[in-house]
Amino acid sequence: MARLILIRHGETDYNSQKRYCGFSDPSLNEKGRWQAERLAKILWNVKIDAVYSSDLRRAYETAEIIFRDNSIVKLADFREINFGVWEGLTYSEIIEKHPEIYKRWIDNPMEVNIPGGETLKDFCGRIRKKLIFVRSCHKEGETIALITHGGPIRIILCDALGYNIKEFWQVAQDIGALNIIDYPNNAKPKVIKINHTTQPIT
Repeated sequence: MARLILIRHGETDYNSQKRYCGFSDPSLNEKGRWQAERLAKILWNVKIDAVYSSDLRRAYETAEIIFRDNSIVKLADFREINFGVWEGLTYSEIIEKHPEIYKRWIDNPMEVNIPGGETLKDFCGRIRKKLIFVRSCHKEGETIALITHGGPIRIILCDALGYNIKEFWQVAQDIGALNIIDYPNNAKPKVIKINHTTQPIT
């Protein structure tokens, strides 16, 4: 595969209320649908060979708006991290209800398991494995779109940029943003655009 266009879904009410979403499945809100339409305009002139999406509604609805003329393959492994008992809670509510676990997770997210959820280590493993699978399905010269969530995008970008996964939260990724990564044969990935939300891609 030559090029990956990596897209974060549009806004949901969980996002606007700053709630941990994870495996929860809210739909796009009005702003989120507008963000998806904006992305459609940004990408209107780009030839896309295949479209993949997380199976959660906020990602798949974004994909349907942007790529309304393409078939879309749903892949559950590109879901956001499973936040377990933190799903639907705000930061303040998590600190109030689960202060010790949250502190341990912030200090060591690779190893600490969120109750009912998953570790960052396991999360990275499923994202990396599925990306290898997707890349293996496409030949040099093809452009693939993947609509997913902030967490998977940060993992993919960290790997492409050569960052330590501990720098996961340092990678900016706005809601409704797109990123472009080239994967040359026998060479390191090259990040062409990151956290892009404005001008059409040429």
